[in-house]
Amino acid sequence: MIYTVTLNPALDYLVDVEHFRPGTLNKADASSITFGGKGLNVSAVLKTLGVESRALGFVGGFTGNEIIKMAEEVGCNCDFIDLPGQISRINVKIKHGEETELNGEGPQISSIALNHLYGKLSALTPDDFLVLSGSVPKSMSNTVYMDIMTRLPEGVKTIVDASGAALKNTLKCRPYLIKPNIDELSDIFGAKISVKTDAVFYGKKLVEAGAENVLVSMGGQGAVLITENEAYEMNAPAGTVVNTIGAGDSMVAGFLAAIHNGQDIVDALHLAVCAGSATAFCETLAERDEIFRLLDMVIR
Repeated sequence: MIYTVTLNPALDYLVDVEHFRPGTLNKADASSITFGGKGLNVSAVLKTLGVESRALGFVGGFTGNEIIKMAEEVGCNCDFIDLPGQISRINVKIKHGEETELNGEGPQISSIALNHLYGKLSALTPDDFLVLSGSVPKSMSNTVYMDIMTRLPEGVKTIVDASGAALKNTLKCRPYLIKPNIDELSDIFGAKISVKTDAVFYGKKLVEAGAENVLVSMGGQGAVLITENEAYEMNAPAGTVVNTIGAGDSMVAGFLAAIHNGQDIVDALHLAVCAGSATAFCETLAERDEIFRLLDMVIR
């Protein structure tokens, strides 16, 4: 079974404003509301690809109830911990040519709630994968992903998609896969990384630091995958980028779906890049038909 953890899920309120002017009244040309949170996105795309998962994390209040409702409507199996007296956050994303984001702070997560999560994760087995994905709430330490990993039963394969210290702290726990994007990789090393050769060079350093596999997403350039002994590169399929929200999460889902189905790591890279691209070419998370249309293009 694949498990995902989203510590700080949200309702994402997306607003299209053609002529946005700060400091005055603006009227939306279009708007939509969806659930947000990297782990939940991974679970949703896994479901699209026919792979079941269980989504864990924390929710609170009426927004938390709506997050679960909307996630379950797309087939996610949710097992979130309720936070009494707390309210899950709302993120506002304004699209006016470029995108402006205003992300909510999120609820306070108590040690009691965190211990509840530890209890759920203690039931995992060596046959399971655990995805730790997304930002860490202010109420929690940036060691929380590392703390989770040190408490897991031996043999559970972990996937970490985080940034900065939250990611680096997990390397000593030897994650099965980490997925920095090119900007996050640049931040880790204080270097300007813009081409695949540099991404491979620095990705190897993360393997040396403890990661078993490093998948670096590079937007329109595609991705590189670095293992202990090899490095693989893949270009992104051609298409028009509409929305990058969830593209990285879709990559994680594509990679895991392939591995779950017994495919090799190169096939996993192919499906990862096509899943990420399919989401980038859509207004919402990618649909199965679009993912496999792109996959058919790149493997001919």
